[in-house]
Amino acid sequence: MHHRFFPALLIIAGLQSATAAEQIGGDKAFSFVALGDMPYAVPGDYVKFERLITAVNKMKPAFSLHVGDTKGSKTPCTNEMLQKTFDQLQTFDGPLVYTIGDNEWTDCHTKPAGGYDPRERLAKVREIYFPDLDRSLGKAPMAVESQARLMPEFATYVENVRFSKNEVVFIGVHIVGSNNGFEAFDLDGAKEYFARNRANIAWIDAGFQFARDTGAKAVVVFTQAEFDVSRLPDGSMPRQSGFTGVLNAIERGARALARPVLLVNGDEHYLELKPLRNSSGKPIPNVLKLMVYGEFDIHAVRVLVDPDSPGVFGFIPMIVPENGMGNCAQPRCDASTAQ
Repeated sequence: MHHRFFPALLIIAGLQSATAAEQIGGDKAFSFVALGDMPYAVPGDYVKFERLITAVNKMKPAFSLHVGDTKGSKTPCTNEMLQKTFDQLQTFDGPLVYTIGDNEWTDCHTKPAGGYDPRERLAKVREIYFPDLDRSLGKAPMAVESQARLMPEFATYVENVRFSKNEVVFIGVHIVGSNNGFEAFDLDGAKEYFARNRANIAWIDAGFQFARDTGAKAVVVFTQAEFDVSRLPDGSMPRQSGFTGVLNAIERGARALARPVLLVNGDEHYLELKPLRNSSGKPIPNVLKLMVYGEFDIHAVRVLVDPDSPGVFGFIPMIVPENGMGNCAQPRCDASTAQ
């Protein structure tokens, strides 16, 4: 069964039944909020994003994840634009962990985006969004481990981080849309892709090894890119896909761990939950893929985590009514979410 959308409270996978006292999960249960691909249509979306942040702050999750694309692809990639959204991310009361999207740098070469050098913009994103390699963003930042600290040979990749919460390991990886930057416009761009891809694969491998070494009950990988956009008609990935290496690393790690794995991504801007498929188009056992709202839909997803339950993860759409449901005018929108 394949549904791109699901109604709130329909899927609470593997969690214990709620009682009258709302006891959901065991003593180690917690929740986090996943969001991404926002704010896009500025300056109007700044107000909507502030509403969403206010709603998240009232909920008080353990932390929040922003999976990149902090601006629209045609919005100029100015320092001021990057700083404005960074400042908004800093208004989350709890920890906020951010991973880089393509709109912040790979798409900045276009005329509407300002005609920037993408590598120069990437350096600026790293400078603005990662001021402290050992801590997340947010008003109450939490400790994180950076690939730049743990793997000196990959000191450039300050954006790749990991952390643990109640026996669940979280791995942030810089994998972007636009085919992960593989189809670069010049030789320097191609070099950037191959170097970053090597770092990403090493980071994924190390993260899953860390999970095994520490006896983790589950792993969450969070990134920007939607891998399925490069699929061939038979469901496999073409040879020129920039996602194959990292997807193979996720599959390799998930099979070795043999415990629940969740991939959280953005990129396509609609809510979707389904099994993660490998580069051959086959579902990977025990791996779910959650794609979050974005662009027209300034909403988020609350992910419930119970490390002591078989399925570990549960999902509740987090809708801010005042923000509307922009994608509900499109055929792919399911009325079940417009509540």
